[in-house]
Amino acid sequence: MGDLRMGWIVAGALGAAVVLLAASLHLQFRRDIRAAYSRLENAGSLIAETACGPIEYASLGEGAPVLVVHGIFGGFDQGSVMAQGNLAEGFRSIVPSRFGYLRTPLPDAASPATQADAYACLLDALGIERAAVMGTSAGATSAIQFALRYPDRCSSLVLISPNAPGTTEAALPPRALANVVFRSDFVFWLLTTHFRSSMNAMMGVPKGFTLTPAHKAAVADVMKTVLPVNPRSNGALFDMFVSNPDINTGYPLEEIAVPVLIISAVDDPLALYRNAQAMAERIPGATLATIKSGGHMLLGHDERVRSEIAGFLQRLEHLNASQPAQAVRGPV
Repeated sequence: MGDLRMGWIVAGALGAAVVLLAASLHLQFRRDIRAAYSRLENAGSLIAETACGPIEYASLGEGAPVLVVHGIFGGFDQGSVMAQGNLAEGFRSIVPSRFGYLRTPLPDAASPATQADAYACLLDALGIERAAVMGTSAGATSAIQFALRYPDRCSSLVLISPNAPGTTEAALPPRALANVVFRSDFVFWLLTTHFRSSMNAMMGVPKGFTLTPAHKAAVADVMKTVLPVNPRSNGALFDMFVSNPDINTGYPLEEIAVPVLIISAVDDPLALYRNAQAMAERIPGATLATIKSGGHMLLGHDERVRSEIAGFLQRLEHLNASQPAQAVRGPV
């Protein structure tokens, strides 16, 4: 009888502990997710009413315009982190939220090509005739389309850890599961707060890669831009199941007629280096900057990446300044 009573006491104590833990997690989640939504509301993004529909964007800095195209689970906030980390002073970053991200709606017939058209519409709305384009990861697909469709409006193209034609080692989750998981603020809050090692893999940190405090801070900065995930979910699912695979539908890379810089790490587990290498070989005159380690986020190579991009863009700005202006035309 005593053993039975003790068993009930232990079970009750465990049950109470579970309830207290659940309550604590719920309170922490509500606090953090409110802060995440508040951060977005106060981040200063704007809505451009364009011929392609409303497009959310941020504008940072002053100088020659650079259209900054964010990766998966992004938005103008993730793109702003990328712009601030990768672009030197002297450039104006135009950072849109792509289709389905945050306050930019996902059109019924969305594709990387129509996303590229939307970039042109955004530039029209802002009175910008020509811009350099910097596409990161999943954003590379529509950035490439913009260079192909609007060669006279794209002064140059920078692709960082790009989605490129070829095979990948990252398997997609089942669509039904993705529809549930990738719309849940709570699930992603748990992952980014209490299961960061699993998120590290999702962010492209290579297995066995030693994260220094600086690396951890860099990963954390990008993780902050994942939450809240629900208003990014349409865009993320579009990237996974439509946009990323579209790169393997026969893009005529040999027809890209703008200067191109590709930056890729040899140990990137998401956007494989061999694919970036093959893409660089197909694009006339493309420059491939090889990073020996650092994974998808190029961890530990901030100065190298920043220097490569600054040198590339500044050389082209100098050359463009010495050439007469040309008429701007529409998509080809």
